[in-house]
Amino acid sequence: MQPTVRDHALADGLRAGQAAVEEGLLRATKSDVPFITEAARELTRMAGRRLRPLLVLLAARFGDPGAPGVLPAAVVVELTHLAIHYHDDVRDEAAVRRDAPRPDANWDNTVAVLIGDFLFARASHILADLGPEAVRIQAQAFRRQVTGQILETTGPREGRDPVEHHLDVLASRTGALTAVSGRLGALAAGADPGVEDALARYGERLGVASHLADEVATPTGRRPTLPVLLLARDADRELYDLLTGPVERAGYAAAVARLRTHPVLDRAREETARQADAARAALSPLPDCPARDALESLCETVAAPR
Repeated sequence: MQPTVRDHALADGLRAGQAAVEEGLLRATKSDVPFITEAARELTRMAGRRLRPLLVLLAARFGDPGAPGVLPAAVVVELTHLAIHYHDDVRDEAAVRRDAPRPDANWDNTVAVLIGDFLFARASHILADLGPEAVRIQAQAFRRQVTGQILETTGPREGRDPVEHHLDVLASRTGALTAVSGRLGALAAGADPGVEDALARYGERLGVASHLADEVATPTGRRPTLPVLLLARDADRELYDLLTGPVERAGYAAAVARLRTHPVLDRAREETARQADAARAALSPLPDCPARDALESLCETVAAPR
């Protein structure tokens, strides 16, 4: 996932930074145990969008992009993202993610969880060198992420709108880590605290928009998604019940096909665009510069149909 970058110096700097992040991920996933190295790197290769490291690199442009903590911060957020998704796949017992085989599909779930733990450990090791403030920021984000997972599992309390509950869950589960990407990038580069705050707000909304765009692109009923929850709100109970029932249930595949052409997807796209607009609005305190232009274009990229 790449923004439109018209400034040649910024484009060159981002390419160099992204290449360095890939090298950092290779170093971070190396273990004395060959199986661990192979497993960790397989997941790293399959998860290719690298949105969070990109946010770190762009956020660093509001300070010193060459500061020594910038690239390690980018590696940390990607390792954390990969570890969380490893655990999510095991929890969901999904055979595929985004139409690609799940990385641990042929492994015991215990091994898959432990590989995720290995990635968390590597991220923590790198993070420790970035200082106590970076550790605190990451810990707060992880607390929010876990809270979001718990809220998703328990569901909305009685009387709470499931759609609003879902958006709050996404702000914690997904938005928290993209928010950290902006904040850590600015912190590592020595940017002003106000810049950190603006980039954190931007990252949270962008993370929600990105997740909603995925839900619209590959709508299913396996876990709560905005299109399915909007079906319930619109009283299309028959389709909602089919989608939220067992995957093995007769008619489930046909229900998914119906959802993929259902008008409710237009409303989900509207919410995706609103989240992207909120991300763009969060950039208003930042100075006009090529990095801000790139962040604004990323809002369009994230919200675009896939």
